[in-house]
Amino acid sequence: MFVNRQQELAYFNGILAQSRSGPAQLLLLYGRRRLGKTTLLQHWARYSGFNYTYWLADQGPSALQRRNLYAAVSGIKAADSPLMESWSQFWEWLADHLQQQYSRHILILDELPLASAADPEMLSSLLEVWNQQLQYRNVVLVLSGSNVQAMEAVAGPDSPLYGRVSGEWQLRPLAFHTLRHFFPTWDVSERIALYSIVGGVPAYLTWLDPNRSLDENLAEVLLAPGSMFLAEPQLLLYEQLRELGSYLAVLRAIAGGHHALSAISRASMISRTSLMFYLSRLQAMQIVERRLPVLLEDYQRRRSKRGRYFLLDPYFRFYFRFVAPHLETQTPVAETMKAIQKALPKLVAKGFEALAREWIRQQAQGSQALSPLPFVPEAVGAHWNRDSEANVVAINWRTRDILLGACDWRELPVGEPAVDELLQEKTAVLRRDLPFQGVNWTFHHVIFTRVGLTEAAQAVFLSSGGLVVPLAQLERGLGP
Repeated sequence: MFVNRQQELAYFNGILAQSRSGPAQLLLLYGRRRLGKTTLLQHWARYSGFNYTYWLADQGPSALQRRNLYAAVSGIKAADSPLMESWSQFWEWLADHLQQQYSRHILILDELPLASAADPEMLSSLLEVWNQQLQYRNVVLVLSGSNVQAMEAVAGPDSPLYGRVSGEWQLRPLAFHTLRHFFPTWDVSERIALYSIVGGVPAYLTWLDPNRSLDENLAEVLLAPGSMFLAEPQLLLYEQLRELGSYLAVLRAIAGGHHALSAISRASMISRTSLMFYLSRLQAMQIVERRLPVLLEDYQRRRSKRGRYFLLDPYFRFYFRFVAPHLETQTPVAETMKAIQKALPKLVAKGFEALAREWIRQQAQGSQALSPLPFVPEAVGAHWNRDSEANVVAINWRTRDILLGACDWRELPVGEPAVDELLQEKTAVLRRDLPFQGVNWTFHHVIFTRVGLTEAAQAVFLSSGGLVVPLAQLERGLGP
């Protein structure tokens, strides 16, 4: 299923329309496994109107890779392809081959880091032939890969191709609203729950069954013996990491709710000095993210020690919280499901908060006249200090406006005590963290709710100018 990659397609089609000093284009597409890079590139090339070649690298010997690539470009069998002694020889042949073609040719080299790791001369020789010949050919050369660090290095200052790349795009997971295409009969609360578990990774969504309930998918698909879900995180990590045990300990600690550096160190039993190395590597792989309180000013952010670490991928959080212990202890699926069902509301509540923050960002990017927000935020996130934590906060430093939000995932209407806590206690605590003790700051409030507010709570909240966002409005605001 090809879903919602219009922005990416528009970008690549725009590249095709660009005019440069030479007709050639050199593009990079990268992103973690399972995001649909191959599907996107093949879809784009197929409908571009130009001839294209797709080639997938592997970990085989360089000579074999060159022969397979020659066969793909020539349209012949690999067994009939000549053996080329070097990548220089191959690139020179490619330049001559492309010179004979009148129409533009798209050449996609997928999982490039596998080939370049086998022979570093691949990229340096490409630069030489690119400078002398390939840049004058009517070719769009697309280099793609799942190793984010390796692909970022291809365009970096230490790469032979530095300064030659026409454009690069990092592919991200699908947005929440696309789940309607995968699970059209599910209601919005079920899709929020699912998104909190597997996120927007296309492969994960296609592995699940839209004709089954969420619980049935968890028990009979995700936790089923032999399921791809069971091996996926460790497989992804194994491809790029050594000392896997230490990384797994760090990930388990974060998934278990330990987000401060000291707490992760205690839970993983890794010294803080060593822990910083593992966290840095996981951040570079974009598996872990360090977040700071949103109300910190720029000068504070540069030296703050209040950072917390979070897993970026919802399935990583779910896996290390539930699936990994299930596999390690060989717990029966029925018992694991009981643990999941007991803890799931809290897990989904965190996903609900993330979607609420994204909703605010989306409204800020749209038309100000149509936005329900009382001001245009400059930053959106969460804020915490020793006294309190606010999971939905938006700020405009210039106008001195604050939007403080609450998310309620319970299947009960929000009552007056929760409204009073938001309007009084949380506002007072947050005000103390603002410059000049919050003087001349204007507070606004929003409640994201699954069920709604009681009549009394709604009367109090709306009279204070508060904004109520029910699930239907949340979903509408997160997509086209």
